[in-house]
Amino acid sequence: MTSPTASPALALDSEILARIRCPDLLTRIATPDQAASLIHDGMTIGLSGFTRAGDAKAVPLALAERAKRHPMKLTVITGASLGHNTDKLLYEAGLLARRMPFQVDDTLRAAINRGEVMFIDQHLSETVEALRSRQVGPVDMAVIEAVAITEDGGIVPSTSVGNSASFAILAPKVIIELNLTYSAAMEGMHDIYIPAKRPSRTPVPVVTCDSRVGTPYIPIDPAKIAAIVITREADSPARVATPDPATTAISAHLVDFLQNEVKKGRLPPSLNPIQAGIGVIANAVLSELNRSDFQNLRMYSEVLQDSTFELIDSGKLLYASGCSVTLSAPWAERVFNNIEAYRDRIILRPQEISNHPEVIRRLGIIAINTALEFDLYGNVNSTHVGGTHMMNGIGGSGDFARNAYLSIFVAKSQAKSGAISAVVPMASHVDHTEHDVDILITDNGLADLRGLAPRERARQVIAHCAHADYRDLLSDYFERACRERGGQTPHLLSEAFSWHERYTRTGQMKP
Repeated sequence: MTSPTASPALALDSEILARIRCPDLLTRIATPDQAASLIHDGMTIGLSGFTRAGDAKAVPLALAERAKRHPMKLTVITGASLGHNTDKLLYEAGLLARRMPFQVDDTLRAAINRGEVMFIDQHLSETVEALRSRQVGPVDMAVIEAVAITEDGGIVPSTSVGNSASFAILAPKVIIELNLTYSAAMEGMHDIYIPAKRPSRTPVPVVTCDSRVGTPYIPIDPAKIAAIVITREADSPARVATPDPATTAISAHLVDFLQNEVKKGRLPPSLNPIQAGIGVIANAVLSELNRSDFQNLRMYSEVLQDSTFELIDSGKLLYASGCSVTLSAPWAERVFNNIEAYRDRIILRPQEISNHPEVIRRLGIIAINTALEFDLYGNVNSTHVGGTHMMNGIGGSGDFARNAYLSIFVAKSQAKSGAISAVVPMASHVDHTEHDVDILITDNGLADLRGLAPRERARQVIAHCAHADYRDLLSDYFERACRERGGQTPHLLSEAFSWHERYTRTGQMKP
């Protein structure tokens, strides 16, 4: 594989010289088109990026344009979702044969649900484990965004780590997108630790949220770097919706619960480390913590979002560990223009470490994630609308739910102006079984399922989580299931999915 020839004008740029500290690599500076020409039909490529942060921006776009002239099919693996409509552009260029492990793009989602793109939904801690053990893959080319390259060829990531480190280590060739938009002062913010192969792996030595156990760069042989593309484009801003009465109510229920756990001696006054999924509900929950009396909080999560930095600025959050920084435009300007002020308060890790079951269990994480729906017994559907149509993917919620000290799922009690109930007789798809769920919260209230048998759980869920418009319907179903069918987990199988079927036919779950 031949590397492109450097552009003399670029090679003489003082800023580029300061960022590429390995002089031999200056000859590998290339245009996006030149770099894209190194990717061929049938390859598996690993793209940096996690929740629209730190994603490769120029090479995928050039690749999509090239595919219009030279059709090809690729398997594309990322950390999580990409920004800049990259998934849409790759699909429309006919490039995507397979995609994993997470996405949020409307166009790609529709293609997945039509069966045009094979989507592998996967726990985010497991992707590189499968690559490392050769159960899937291999990765033929990694395309990684960076803010600098060290003297030894080490890659300093930008606003996310995700799966970038393992892609770069496992792939025989690497394309680096050197993004000059982000400050070189981000160096030192990352902690790259790669577990050894199984079965002789030693324990992951992360014992506190601020444990630093690796290197501040991705260590690779510089001979693997096939091209360096210079970019100057910021991440796509996070989509931040204003909290509404429902999300505010959910947040209040959660804070009340945590305060009571402290009073009962089950949590310290500073709480255990917190994990929160991304989105409006998660942001509302964390913002509510900012208005609470809690102090000296810590976070061990995946995505560090606006509310994370609100808590840091208020002095309530001491430290935050994640694998990406995903911010709205105002907060991005505030944080990235003052990165030195935050650099020592945050750490970005590979997602297999941010989501590692061993570490989550050790630290006693309070995990807060969002459900599409859940049933009477606490089984949670996070991914499939109506049991069949993929929304985004399971993401890291399973990694945290199975291993957390407290596994909490939140949802608005109804959707589509009341046409859909989030509480249903039986979940149409199960991502998190009743065994992995401790607390369910809606705008109506909170159901504490700990230590309860299924029949006890059902009564709590109906009484506290269901919307008033659906409560009697759920009670009627449950009582008849107990009376007519019985069992440890009573169900009327002929009716269990009747609400979903009715919605498909009429647009309403209500009779």
